[in-house]
Parts: sequence; structure tokens; C-alpha cells
Amino acid sequence: MTDSDSTPSTRSAPSALRTVREALGSLAARVYLAGCAVLLIWAVVVSRVDQPDASFAGVVPVFATAPASLVLLVLPDHLSMVFVAVGLGALVNAVLIGWCARALRRGRTGSGPTG
Repeated sequence: MTDSDSTPSTRSAPSALRTVREALGSLAARVYLAGCAVLLIWAVVVSRVDQPDASFAGVVPVFATAPASLVLLVLPDHLSMVFVAVGLGALVNAVLIGWCARALRRGRTGSGPTG
């Protein structure tokens, strides 16, 4: 079997994984992921403290990873689902950030003054 015999669906999986890997290789995407991890750890620590506003600490990481983390609204009501929603939202947003950074970097190298 040659490469021309493979279907588009078999070629798209490695291509999609490569795209995600390249997008997460961006410094901007990694900084975003680190920031989301810090916000999630902060929310867990603050929510353990006995303060009147401590229950709102979980809102910060959800907003930082929106809109994908808003899947939390349809997930079952369990504490682990907050981690799933924030993790999923952070990953989706980091891939988009990395993709945009890569596209801007690629566009900057090939562009010149026009006029």
C-alpha cells in the first residue's frame, strides 16, 4: 500500500496530533497553560480557607479558560468535573493561542513592505 492509497481520515489523525504538538510548543501557549495551572491551584487553596468569599475562587479559573470550560454547566455536579472543565478549556485555548502565534510568526517572516 502506498501513501496515495490511504484515506484522508487515516492521514488526518497524525496531522491533527502534529498540529496540536506544534501549537503547544509555542511559548505563549505554555505560559497560558502555566497561568491556568497557577489559577487552579490558587482557587483550591483559597477555597479551603474559611472566608465568606472563598466559594467564588473557583470562578476565576473557569473564566480564564472560557469559553471551552463552560462545558462545566452540562457536566455532572462533582468537584472533579471542575478540574476536567478547566483542563479541557485550558488545553483548547492553549492550542488556539499556539496556532495563532505560529500563524503570526509565519506571516511576519514572509511579509515585506508593500507599496
